[in-house]
Amino acid sequence: MSSSNFIDYVKICCRSGHGGAGSAHLHRDKKNAKGGPDGGDGGRGGHIILKGNSQLWTLLHLQFQKHVIAQPGGSGGSSHSTGANGDDIILEVPIGTIARDAETGEIKAEITEHDQEIIITPGGRGGLGNAHFKSPTNQTPRHAQPGEPGLEEWTILELKLLADVGLVGFPNAGKSTLLSVVSAATPKIANYPFTTLVPNLGVVAYRDYKSFVMADIPGIIEGASEGKGLGIRFLKHIERNSILLFMISAESPDIAAEYEVLVNELRTFNPELLQKQRLLAVTKSDLLDEELEAEMRATLPKDLPAIFISSMTNKNIMQLKDMIWKALQEA
Repeated sequence: MSSSNFIDYVKICCRSGHGGAGSAHLHRDKKNAKGGPDGGDGGRGGHIILKGNSQLWTLLHLQFQKHVIAQPGGSGGSSHSTGANGDDIILEVPIGTIARDAETGEIKAEITEHDQEIIITPGGRGGLGNAHFKSPTNQTPRHAQPGEPGLEEWTILELKLLADVGLVGFPNAGKSTLLSVVSAATPKIANYPFTTLVPNLGVVAYRDYKSFVMADIPGIIEGASEGKGLGIRFLKHIERNSILLFMISAESPDIAAEYEVLVNELRTFNPELLQKQRLLAVTKSDLLDEELEAEMRATLPKDLPAIFISSMTNKNIMQLKDMIWKALQEA
């Protein structure tokens, strides 16, 4: 996913179809001059529907589609003929997409499965024909219902990536490098802040043909939850990860302090994120000897499973996969 093609937020105007009007027809033929009411009902207006598609990873295809308009329902006819329903508009979106009302912020739909369909803007109901209003005291009703108007509302579509493991860390912590080593993903890697400008996904192969999905989230800086840097834009993607793998470079002067900064940013953004299982990987540990690694391990949080790894030399990469798989089974 290149930065120019990854779109995780779009705002569109959805207008569902009006319901068709019912018919007020009175039956007449050469054998029956007063056949009574036989007006049919109007058809339903078209819905706006979200449909999950596991082959999509971004909302790019909807970026420039600002208005979505469904067809109105057809009017009812004679001989109790019901009008045709308006054609529905189906918007295919990636798994993990949320639809919310642009004015109230209320969540209207959440797509979590392939081919899942949810109506986000229902079409208007068709009006009843005059046949429904016949009674002993009114045997020739000459009125029918108009169709219900459709809805017009602005809807925000927001993508939150679904992944088993989310990589959390400061810029240059080695997240993209790890993803490139353990999966076929090819994220941009360089030694400057914010090399990763969009989330990257990779499928990690494990033992016995098992696999799990890993997401490289753009680096978090202190104050990201308040809008600094890139963090506030991408912190939402962490909400959908099963477990969080914190990655801190062995070059850090205080690993425990950096870990607390990251935890605090997650807590400020959404306290529920701290309920997820957490692991810690100290990266670039090929720079350490055994004695220095033992000293650093003694300073790490006691209740946090931790491992020292190196993506360049593959140090403990398989052991990291084992740790992640075990955590996923527990989660």
